[in-house]
Amino acid sequence: MRVILMMVVAVLMAGCNPVGGDRDQFGCLGSGGYQWCPALQECVRSWELAEERGLEQTQEAVDRFCAGADD
Repeated sequence: MRVILMMVVAVLMAGCNPVGGDRDQFGCLGSGGYQWCPALQECVRSWELAEERGLEQTQEAVDRFCAGADD
C-alpha cells in the first residue's frame, strides 16, 4: 500500500515546478523578486536596488539604471 501511495504522489508531482524552479537564463529567482541587472552584472531586487542607489521607487527608474542610462 505504501509503495502505491508513493507512486501516486510521484506521478502527481511530476508536473509541478519545484520551489526555486523559476530561475531565468541568468539564474535570477523571479519568485524571490530578483531580476537581472546588466549594469551590475548580478541579480537584484528592484526595491532594494532603488533604496541602495537612491533611485526613485519605480520599476522604470530601476530599468533605466540597469540599462546604464543613469550612470
